[in-house]
Amino acid sequence: MGIGLLLATAMALAVAGVFAGVRMYRAETKLPADLALALEVGATRTGAVDSLVDRMGMRYAPAVLRLMGPKLVARYRRRIDLAGNPGGLTIDRYAARRAVYGFLGAVGFLVFLLRGQVLVALLLLAFGAFWTEVGIWSAIRIRKDEIERTLPDFLDVLAVVVSAGLGFRQALDRVSGRYEGPWADELRITLRQMDLGMSRRQAFAELRRRNDSEQVAMFVTALQQGEELGAPIVDTLVALAKDMRRTDAQNARRKAARAVPRATLMITTFMVPATLILLGAGLLLGSGTDFGTLTGE
Repeated sequence: MGIGLLLATAMALAVAGVFAGVRMYRAETKLPADLALALEVGATRTGAVDSLVDRMGMRYAPAVLRLMGPKLVARYRRRIDLAGNPGGLTIDRYAARRAVYGFLGAVGFLVFLLRGQVLVALLLLAFGAFWTEVGIWSAIRIRKDEIERTLPDFLDVLAVVVSAGLGFRQALDRVSGRYEGPWADELRITLRQMDLGMSRRQAFAELRRRNDSEQVAMFVTALQQGEELGAPIVDTLVALAKDMRRTDAQNARRKAARAVPRATLMITTFMVPATLILLGAGLLLGSGTDFGTLTGE
């Protein structure tokens, strides 16, 4: 009786939370200025489900941020920047999603735990705790790989345009306009910062800060050193592109070398025993052995 009452209470809370979220989504709720801005920034890039989750959790986002503390908030803001604000994600949207997914995960954990389904309960708890982080982590990896794949070709084209007689600033603007993706977005942000009065050195330092990529760091360092030493920018760009391709080749060889032991481990752990079992079962069944005589039946 007690367990049934707890289960009914948990289900009632879940239903009430869903109805409250839908009501908030449909109502003209006045949001704090920073949260309204966060909703507006990503309104054109986020999906319908994420938009609904954001609206449901916006009311509780400030409380989540206070519980996280300044250091953790700064760390996650940095991670969101490295991910490129996927789907218009900001630190406020992140806190709203943590509130909604955390509530759903906790309710699901309680419900299935009371029903005796411990594994499902743990999976729902992990979903509520880590689902938002998984999306950020995946976006960081995808964005970093795409930038490092684009950068060498971009440097070659930029070197050709600069050697044709355009200044570095104009060449950077023209070449970045021909590209799409995260690297082009980063360059447009950098050019916009320089248009607003930021020095070229500081703008590229901000570019390096926003990207956790060794190749981006090499690009910025080479530009700054070339500017200090007066080296020709074309030679710097060509040499940098060659170094990046050499680094990519070395990384590919290292990944291939690490993949061989993993593949061997998978084969010896799963495929070889399974093959032996199938062969043994086939031979045993094909031998015509009467198992009834072996068991005494």
